[in-house]
Amino acid sequence: MPRQVDHDARRRQIAEAVWRLATRGGLEDVSLRQVAAEAGVSARLLQYYFGTRDQLLLGALEILNADAERRARERLVHLDGTGDMRAIVRGVLLEMLPLDEERHSRYLVHVAFFVRFLADEDLAKAVRDGPRALEDLVTDLIRQGQELGRARPDIDARAEAAFLLAGAEGLQASMLLGQRTPDDAVALLDHQIDRIFPEKQTRRPA
Repeated sequence: MPRQVDHDARRRQIAEAVWRLATRGGLEDVSLRQVAAEAGVSARLLQYYFGTRDQLLLGALEILNADAERRARERLVHLDGTGDMRAIVRGVLLEMLPLDEERHSRYLVHVAFFVRFLADEDLAKAVRDGPRALEDLVTDLIRQGQELGRARPDIDARAEAAFLLAGAEGLQASMLLGQRTPDDAVALLDHQIDRIFPEKQTRRPA
């Protein structure tokens, strides 16, 4: 009887090979043959699951981001239903910082993808034109905080969300370079979050 193939596991096996190559030497010149060898599969099987090299890179990035989203949900599950929008926003932003080995490795892979996308307009366009899910999430959380009277009512939630995310992204590199300690980076984020979610707020009038 033929063995049942776990297609999701096989796709992950291939994606993890892309991530390892990304952290070791970047993705500028990576080939399907290199990924197949790293994953321990045939090039034909790799193409069966992902297609072209560009589709492979985008697919591997999609799996990486899905992993990050799942881990973030697991870390934030204890805040679900509490209505503490400040804590939830803070948790989302902390997921972006390389505060442990998992997040450190994820950031290095993202850097490799970023450099690759700079050199390939088609790949860059596929990412650029995608939905801004994280920005939408933080925007919605700030707006909910405003409705609950826990965030400043006089701010633009979308602009603040974009600024917070850009700040977290900027802190990533300075942490890896040793310019800022994890404590310093977290303190800077807290400073900006406290500006949006001051301790004393009242419910916005209906």
